[in-house]
Amino acid sequence: MKTINFFKKKSYKINKLFPKISFKSNDIVSGVKTLTSGNKNDLTFFDSIKYKSQAEKTKSKYCLTYENLSSFLPKNTEKIIVKNVLYELAKVLKKIYPTADIDYPDITTKPPSKKKFPFVKFCNNVLVGKNVKIGKNSFIGSNSIIEQNTIIGKNCVIGSNVVIKNSILGDNVVIQDSCKIGQKGFGFIPINNKNFKIPHIGKVVIEDDVEIASGCTIDRGSVDDTVIGKNTYLDNQVHVAHNVKLGSNCMIAGQVGFAGSTVIGNNVSIGGQAGISGHLIIGNNVKIGGGSGVVNDIKDKQIVMGYPAVPLREFLKKQK
Repeated sequence: MKTINFFKKKSYKINKLFPKISFKSNDIVSGVKTLTSGNKNDLTFFDSIKYKSQAEKTKSKYCLTYENLSSFLPKNTEKIIVKNVLYELAKVLKKIYPTADIDYPDITTKPPSKKKFPFVKFCNNVLVGKNVKIGKNSFIGSNSIIEQNTIIGKNCVIGSNVVIKNSILGDNVVIQDSCKIGQKGFGFIPINNKNFKIPHIGKVVIEDDVEIASGCTIDRGSVDDTVIGKNTYLDNQVHVAHNVKLGSNCMIAGQVGFAGSTVIGNNVSIGGQAGISGHLIIGNNVKIGGGSGVVNDIKDKQIVMGYPAVPLREFLKKQK
């Protein structure tokens, strides 16, 4: 996956970020990463035992965590023990990525140049930001805005009144009218009767041959990325929250909502108006009935329905 800096970043030494803590060395923090993606001089965070296996293998040098979780981290990782991991994470993100907590309008957008995009068709009133890349034979509908650094592949069709930011789209992607992709997710930390915003520094990755119908909203990742896998289809008015990962060949019916950081396997079908809670793992070849409320992980090849969603046979027995 291509590395693109969608957000301006400031450099800080670790003791400037946490002046009350003593560190073995005073390195510059390269960035904030997930447990699995972090490397030397990156800061990561570990706030739930659910991510124990990832924490044990992290390569990040520094980790925000709680005292009772610190023993699961590698010896080479310096533990930063705090009372509220997500609050401290949000403060650090705000310092390092000062523009990632609010989606300011892109002032670099302007009508596209035929010289720069000779093989792209644009309808009326399209605006394109700085460093945008659009592949051959793509089509952009009226009144759509493609913000700076966005990448759109070949043979894509972007409808009218679409806004795309902080995103990378593959080839043969179809985005129908009035979709909003790459905006900040819904993340706040309640502190002293006030909500503290969590900056979102991730992006949206939409792989090849995806089709997204009208009125869908797909939030960018907070620290990780939001991903829509190959050949997946979203019906009208689907909401995909930050860090969600949808597998390949999925079919998602209208008005389904995904809460943050849930992972959906391949070949998953979800009926209309179902709600999927956050931080879940849904296996491959799963079918979820319309109107269901999924609050627990689901293993491969299960068919579930109801609220809370249960195996279909169990649901049908309760209806008798």
